Amino acid sequence: MPQSLSKILVHLIFSTKGRERMIRPPVEDELYRYMATVCETCGCHAYRIGGTEDHIHILLNLSRTRMPADLVEQVKEESSKWIKTKGPEYRAFAWQNGYGAFSIGQYQFDHVLRYIDAQKAHHRRRGFQDEFREFLMRYEVEFDERYVWD
Repeated sequence: MPQSLSKILVHLIFSTKGRERMIRPPVEDELYRYMATVCETCGCHAYRIGGTEDHIHILLNLSRTRMPADLVEQVKEESSKWIKTKGPEYRAFAWQNGYGAFSIGQYQFDHVLRYIDAQKAHHRRRGFQDEFREFLMRYEVEFDERYVWD
């Protein structure tokens, strides 16, 4: 085959360090747009970015030439530097070390978009840690609770 083609849909999830509530409305939408631009620069189209004050969900098409760990590292690094320029209240901003990357099928695409859009309402009833544990269990990811949070 002379051409390499792929469509790898990935749902990324990661939180602020210590789940500090630092993604605030004054910068939230701009942060999401900035992160989408970083994804595009990496050859990965971000279909949706959303979350709450302490974590982010990104639904994206992973480039066939990009490793998830490298993409997440670049998105975190560049967005962390960017948000620190938005005022003194963001100088201590940091992302957690880890992340979750979950593959989805095309048939799940619309459901994940709606899920990301409903994050604020969803988290009025349920915390991030419970949500993340559920993802790990649903995707049958073995984990040690001692090393999931930082």
